[in-house]
Amino acid sequence: SYFGDKSSCVENANALNLTSSSSVRGLNSTCIGKTPLSSGRSGCRSHTPLMGYSVTSSSALSAHTVASVIVAVVEGRGLARGEVGMASIDLKNPEMILSQFADNTTYAKVITKLKILTPLEIIMSNTACDAGNTTKLFSLITEHFKNVTFTTVQRKYFNETKGLEYIEQLCASEFSTIFMEVQSKYYCLAAAAALLKYVEFIQNAVYAPKSLKVRFQGSEKTAMIDSSSAQNLELVINNRDSRNGHTLLGVLNYTKTPGGSRRLRSNILEPLVDAETINTRLDCVQELLQDEELFFGLQAVISKFLDTEQLLSVLVQIPKQDTVKTAESKITNLIYLKHTLELVEPLKAALRSCNTQLLKAYYNSLEDTRFGIILEKITTVINDDTRYAKGCLNMRTQKCYAVKPNINEFLDIARRTYTEIVDDIAGMITQLAEKYSLPMKTSFSSARGFFIQMNADCTTLPNGQLPSEFTKITRMKNTYSFTSADLIKMNERCQESLREIYHMTYLIVCKLLNEIYEHIHCLYKLSDIVSMLDMLLSFAHACTLSDYVRPEFTDTLAIKQGWHPILEKIAMEKPVSNNTYLTEGNNFVIITGPNMSGKSTYLKQIALCQIMAQIGSYVPAEYCSFRIAEQIFTRIGMDDDIETNASTFMKEMKEITYIIQNANDKSLIIIDELGRGTSAEEGIGICYAACEYLLNLKAFTLFATHFLELCHIDALYPNVENYHFEVQHVRSSAGNKEKIAYTYTLSKGYTEEKNYGLKAAEVSSLPSSVILDAKEITSHIAKQILHRQKSTPEMMKQRAAYQLAMRLVQTARNSRLDPDSLRIYLKALKKKYEASCPTPGKNDEQC
Repeated sequence: SYFGDKSSCVENANALNLTSSSSVRGLNSTCIGKTPLSSGRSGCRSHTPLMGYSVTSSSALSAHTVASVIVAVVEGRGLARGEVGMASIDLKNPEMILSQFADNTTYAKVITKLKILTPLEIIMSNTACDAGNTTKLFSLITEHFKNVTFTTVQRKYFNETKGLEYIEQLCASEFSTIFMEVQSKYYCLAAAAALLKYVEFIQNAVYAPKSLKVRFQGSEKTAMIDSSSAQNLELVINNRDSRNGHTLLGVLNYTKTPGGSRRLRSNILEPLVDAETINTRLDCVQELLQDEELFFGLQAVISKFLDTEQLLSVLVQIPKQDTVKTAESKITNLIYLKHTLELVEPLKAALRSCNTQLLKAYYNSLEDTRFGIILEKITTVINDDTRYAKGCLNMRTQKCYAVKPNINEFLDIARRTYTEIVDDIAGMITQLAEKYSLPMKTSFSSARGFFIQMNADCTTLPNGQLPSEFTKITRMKNTYSFTSADLIKMNERCQESLREIYHMTYLIVCKLLNEIYEHIHCLYKLSDIVSMLDMLLSFAHACTLSDYVRPEFTDTLAIKQGWHPILEKIAMEKPVSNNTYLTEGNNFVIITGPNMSGKSTYLKQIALCQIMAQIGSYVPAEYCSFRIAEQIFTRIGMDDDIETNASTFMKEMKEITYIIQNANDKSLIIIDELGRGTSAEEGIGICYAACEYLLNLKAFTLFATHFLELCHIDALYPNVENYHFEVQHVRSSAGNKEKIAYTYTLSKGYTEEKNYGLKAAEVSSLPSSVILDAKEITSHIAKQILHRQKSTPEMMKQRAAYQLAMRLVQTARNSRLDPDSLRIYLKALKKKYEASCPTPGKNDEQC
């Protein structure tokens, strides 16, 4: 059975009393057909109870390969529809995160938050999917998360009163301010009640009183990046190959711990919006870059930490029944706890000479006396030389001899018996080697126990085979692995002895854990410190590999010679760098240029640099200044967008609708190739309308297009700037054909490559008469459009005055120039304004 005790599982299901089509689970699987605990159902996922987990030193990069987050979602009814409560808990981290917010009809915030959490399972009320009355939220979530297990429970378990009671019982005293934050947030409390009851059910374990970290996460503290934008920008997953590290996470991830990697990933998907917090992080990165001793000292200590969050999660859970697996897990994790606490002093020593505010705060936090109290209590029972060791046999030995001698006489006897058995196994294998004159040696694996291994060519064996007393023979090249009947029996005796040792050790460990539970909450603080330091070290490490600079935060987006961070990692040489400048007065940039000239790469580069700045990383540029973006939207044209088909057009419309419905004055909006999925007339119309809507916002918008007609919108809106990517025309050596050489350089104005399609046609096999007709018609249409959209002298004067006013406002807000330099700058602005104004008396053509 799942828990090793079928009756216990049935009791749990009956106690939870969930709506069900399965008598044992008590879970409603009629809506989705996926249930996590059912045993006889094909295609179903099964959980491993966390109480049987042990913390491992898995690499930071693989920290997210297995989903382990369970989320409960509930929505208000009637007039409260659109008010959503969420509660999530990671089975590897004893932290419950609560959220409650008002969402619009697209439920963009819900979908984005769920995408960031990458849930293993989503729990909702059964009323959300009643036959014939499925809610829009339920439909959208199931549509976006097709590979996630869905479970519905009776609405009565979404009980806000019970949720508050759970939090009062389980929340650690350090986080008790959560009561003030959530006591009137009924929907997230209701979600918490259902979530905790369900987790208790599937884990067959309860959280110890006052052991959980509970926090409320509002949507206003981080920037929102929708899941489509995260995919377009390849923030954490490469679009061509999900195993490929060519992502922003791959560029910045030099973390040494799973916790550091998790923190980096969540920060990339939800960047900060508070400039003070960001600058505090940047101060730390700057100190790490300037002080090599601090950098290498911290890195050496941090790399020794295991998964502290998962360790905490195991320690604070109390299993409902004792098994050999739970006993072994608790012993293992007590050893890991000892290992972790022994690193506190080295970490303090590495931070002792730091200067920045945040690092000093971390040093002071490590002065907490509870670390020493817990370690002292552990060392009264556990041997001083017991520590985390690599290799399953080494770790087994550490667990067997973890408890000091003379604490339990029967334990000492059992350990002597175990030692004798292991010695007998080694002696028996030595005798067999001598008997058959073969180079046999003792090996061990967690699956097989002790077995025999031998490196030998089959030609050296009698008749090319091993003696008949050996069984379960496997061969990998010249390496043989096998066992014998006697060795199997001795392994059974060894396992029996181990069970006795683990049982008696477990009783001692449980008593010890009960003594230290009241102090264990300091580990939450340690876990936060380690993961944050790991991420900051990773930022500093990334800077040492490239010429990144520290960003500033103003009301301007200004990047001098910036380049694409992911492209730099892929390319053999540094990518071409370009400038970017957007202000409140020039907040809309239209970018043109032929296909493959660099438009999409440049647009992604801007968004990636903005995200890097807002998570506290240095940025790939010579200089950069950013305005904090509360939302980052991207609509990036893919290769298949060039095809004109209904599905592509509908995808475009959904994406631009989402941006228009959710953007505000503090957004960064990136739009590439809108309107390519329909006719040119409709495409231009849609683009123009979308631009005019966005121009009413103060959002920073970069809009790449092939529709050159759109460039003339600057005649009506002075806050629009035109830029293009330059190309060069190179004749072939034969002199009869012309090629386009891409410079990937951004220049002011719109592209002169007005007839890129015609030039492509010229090098094709189209008849020359067709090409000449096409050129003539194109020229005629272009003249008509140009005549209608030509700027008048009055419009040019208004635009010049507007731009001068905006520059003066920018100077007043941000200038750090001394009086003489400021005077020179203002004179230059005056000259630029005068040069931009049309001279009176000249006709329109001359202007």
